[in-house]
This record gives sequence, C-alpha cells and structure tokens, in this order.
Amino acid sequence: MTATRWKKIIKEQTMEVGTYQPAFDSVIADLAAILQERDAAYKQFRQEGKQLMITKVSDRGAKNVVQNPLITLWDKLNATALAYWRDLGLTPKGLKAIGETVTQSESGLKELSKVLNDLDGL
Repeated sequence: MTATRWKKIIKEQTMEVGTYQPAFDSVIADLAAILQERDAAYKQFRQEGKQLMITKVSDRGAKNVVQNPLITLWDKLNATALAYWRDLGLTPKGLKAIGETVTQSESGLKELSKVLNDLDGL
C-alpha cells in the first residue's frame, strides 16, 4: 500500500480513538513511510517464493543457511511501526497512556481554574 493511503488510514484511526492532533501529522507521515516499506519487503518476499530460510555463500565459498533478509527487514519495520502506533494511541497500551496523560492534564487545569476562581473572590 502507498504511504498516502497509509496516512489516510492512520489519520482516520487516530480520529476514531480520539488521539488525533494536527501536530502528529509528521509522525503519521513517518509511520506511513515505514508501513509502505514494510509492505514492499513483504511483497518482494512473496514474489521470491516465500522462503523463510535462504542459502548464502560466504567470501570463502562456504554455504550458510540464514533467515531471509526480507523477513528480517519486515520484522524490524513492523517493530518500528508498533512503537509509532503505540505513541499515537493506536494500541491498547498506547491509548491507555494517552488517556492517563489527558486525565492528568484535565485534572491540573481544573485545579488551576479553581485557584483562579478563588483569586477572583479576593
């Protein structure tokens, strides 16, 4: 999928869970680019026969069976994307953390408002 399509999906998801803020647009763009690269790696993996293990020949001619680098790349990109999803509140843990931050901010604003109201009475 293209980065543009991913951006639209991510923005819709953050709006749906209530975590979207325009300041997150650059983070959403970064995540979209990561997901585009992840999708490309998986597509290439499928096109090359879905081999989990491949044989590599070393400089000295030794044959070694190793994990397909495309799967390694896909896994790393997926882990990176997960961190972004969490930061945007698109995982249960991330949403909980953002919710706690918002609650704490609202609580602080309520206390500040109370103090300011008390000052008005003076």
